[in-house]
Amino acid sequence: MSTRKLGVLFALTVLFLSISVPSFADSQARIVRLSQVDGDVQVDRNVGKGYEKAFINLPLTQGFKVRSGSDGRAEVEFEDGTTLRITPGTTIEFSELALRDSGARASQLILQTGTAYLNYKGDKPVQEFSVVFGPEKLQLDKASHLRLEMKDANSTLAVFKGEVEVEGTSGKVEVEKKHSVTFDLAGASQYTVANNLEPDPYDDWDKQQEKYHQQYNLSASSSYSPYAYGGSDLNYYGSFYSIPGYGMMWQPYLVGAGWDPFMNGAWTWYPGVGYAWISSYPWGWTPYRYGSWTYLQSYGWFWRPGTSWAGWNTVPRISNAPHGFTSPRPPSVVGQTLVVNRGTLATPVAGVENRVQLRDGSAGLGIARGSVRDLGKMSRQLERSSMIRGGPQTPSAASAARLPSASRMSVSRGAPVSHSSGPSTGGGSRGSASSPRSSAPISQGSTHR
Repeated sequence: MSTRKLGVLFALTVLFLSISVPSFADSQARIVRLSQVDGDVQVDRNVGKGYEKAFINLPLTQGFKVRSGSDGRAEVEFEDGTTLRITPGTTIEFSELALRDSGARASQLILQTGTAYLNYKGDKPVQEFSVVFGPEKLQLDKASHLRLEMKDANSTLAVFKGEVEVEGTSGKVEVEKKHSVTFDLAGASQYTVANNLEPDPYDDWDKQQEKYHQQYNLSASSSYSPYAYGGSDLNYYGSFYSIPGYGMMWQPYLVGAGWDPFMNGAWTWYPGVGYAWISSYPWGWTPYRYGSWTYLQSYGWFWRPGTSWAGWNTVPRISNAPHGFTSPRPPSVVGQTLVVNRGTLATPVAGVENRVQLRDGSAGLGIARGSVRDLGKMSRQLERSSMIRGGPQTPSAASAARLPSASRMSVSRGAPVSHSSGPSTGGGSRGSASSPRSSAPISQGSTHR
């Protein structure tokens, strides 16, 4: 085959890959965050490989499916802070994640089986958000909090907050706050409206996660970012500092000597995009999708938000790296998932429920949301002992700054956060809710590429 034909074939292959999956840099493409993964959770990336192990901070694009096993739970965050949570035995498809020419974000989810909680913020008027369950379609246009359940014979919509309208084979059905509607899926086009809500054992888990976001959320109206997703975790797991010559910069707690932002994570292949770095840290979304990481002598690594939010970083951006630092490099062979693990993590205390042993250098890895009442205080205590051993120091407390929330009010880091390893158990056929294990792309012995 001639060199010219080979060149044409290569160009056509690249073109096919570029249109088969939306590019992160494409103005019409969107990604949302897989923000929590507990237990057995899998994802179908719509690349012909079927379901694979899912892990936290994985970018989800149009066509992805997420499936939870018998002990699996997951949360997905959208740009405006809208959250979707799924319980064990649930499958949901992200059939549309697009940006219209008008600038409107279009999201459509298909609940195939199981139970999902949706807290739709409805803050932006230029949004299209819908959920399909069976023959029914839920079109949301204002803030609402609801639970959807798909069974073999029927589906149930319970509304905790707001008012919604469902349209399908049963016609249009309006459901008010603290009401529910059950649809018959046997083809009879019948439904039943109830003026009460039947409790589910995962209601408490959903409430606890929502309380966490409300307490630690950095609103989309804050001064550093036009997006809300990932903000709660930045506020819980670290602090912003005003650094002379650099401006506002963020650093996680518990970094310790020798820590760098690329010690734990994975390289994941996206056709049409290439490799993307996926951080294992529970806060590791925004600092790896936007801005850059900068090293400051005697203080360690900081994330600098920057001013550009139009595109998405797939490969980490680094400035002022210390001497001897090796920048992370993606694999040379396409289509792989390469796990990187060079760091330590916090570990549970044997025989003590809901207690963890904090480790300087874990940067929050292994610490569940809200499990430590004042993570910043604990970090400062460890830092003092580390400084005696010659470890890095944190900028002075006077330079620490909390970015304003939507209400422009500061939230004390010492405020308690309700935390539980799982929802309270309840009677009935819904079963009990056990405590799933946390999932992150961690593999012992992997090297930093």
